[in-house]
Amino acid sequence: MRKNHIFDFNLTMDKRIDFVKLVVSFILVISVLFLFGCTGPPVTPSLKPASPIPLPSIHYTIQVGAFSNMDNAVRFTEKLRNQDVNAYHFLHHSGLYKVRFGNFSSREAAVDRAKALYSKGIIHDFYIVTPNQCPRDNLKDKIIRTADSFIGVPYRWGGESAEEGFDCSGFTMTVYQLNGLELPRSSRAQWRAGSFVNKSELEKGNLVFFRTTASSRISHVGIYDGDGQFIHAPGKGKRVRRSSLNSRYYKAHYAGARTYF
Repeated sequence: MRKNHIFDFNLTMDKRIDFVKLVVSFILVISVLFLFGCTGPPVTPSLKPASPIPLPSIHYTIQVGAFSNMDNAVRFTEKLRNQDVNAYHFLHHSGLYKVRFGNFSSREAAVDRAKALYSKGIIHDFYIVTPNQCPRDNLKDKIIRTADSFIGVPYRWGGESAEEGFDCSGFTMTVYQLNGLELPRSSRAQWRAGSFVNKSELEKGNLVFFRTTASSRISHVGIYDGDGQFIHAPGKGKRVRRSSLNSRYYKAHYAGARTYF
């Protein structure tokens, strides 16, 4: 009689163990299905460019001075900046360096500003440049043509901080301004103003940015020209040139790209 009780007890324990194993197995299966079967493996979202916020258009601009020597254009540009006039210089197709500033909603407003500066002796002869009427669809090619015209020019922005990269960003700003778009002045402000672009999706006219100093800040910028090439002012007083994104130096310091249209 005692043996039967022992047998029954062992049988009951075996059933309990089997039941526990069954429950554990069931929980494991449900967990696996929940994590992978239903939801699928985790998906890393692709970084796609946000819809770019268009830059403000340049309306009426004041043009002053025509210099055969770039240094004279730089000095005059700096003189205007010291008067809180956000001026920039560029090489005109005539071969002369010219200076422009301002973004006025009407011709009358531009003339009034020019006359006020004239009366103070800050400027002399001036010319009002009318808005660029070309559609924005053509901007990419126009920006490249303008940037191309600067190649070989010893571009020099002026006495601004080299840490801010004003030579390079002054170049990109000037190219955009000449094509009717009000791009910010510093490389960091230009970086913040644009919308992200994947390196594999770069288009002509996009700006490409680099971190070339010991800090992690943006310090250099150029204009993408297609086929892995970009146009830029590489340093203070150096000539504007075309370089490769795939070169060892620029590949190592590449920070990203931005679009504005």
